[in-house]
Amino acid sequence: MTYRAFTYTASAWLSAALVTISGATVMASSLRLEESSVFAGKWQATLSSTLDDLRAQKLQDKASNTCTVELLANKTVGQGADCLGAWLEQAPIGWFPDPDGLSITGNEGSRIQFFSRQRDGLYLATLKSGLIVTLERTAPNN
Repeated sequence: MTYRAFTYTASAWLSAALVTISGATVMASSLRLEESSVFAGKWQATLSSTLDDLRAQKLQDKASNTCTVELLANKTVGQGADCLGAWLEQAPIGWFPDPDGLSITGNEGSRIQFFSRQRDGLYLATLKSGLIVTLERTAPNN
């Protein structure tokens, strides 16, 4: 009787472990790392105070809350780096794709801001200040 109880307990633990391991594998494989070429090109960066205000802020199109940022194919930030840097409080130098978004790097190559993927061509980051920066594709990649 004791032997049978041990077998059932061991089977239950083994089953739980296999389900957990296979679930983690499925989740990890569902996030794919996009090619760098998907991100290279021009993006519109918009600074807003809340998600609710995002559309209103874009309609205002003030120079202080929108700018064009160019992510170059060599994984550096071109035009608009100064504008984006003013919001991030550090100059963006480079970028790299993440499975669930896009990372902007500083002069030492370390990540200074992560933008999470909302949908194709739209990425969002919440700054320490609580302000929101969105990056939206403006033109197809070259």
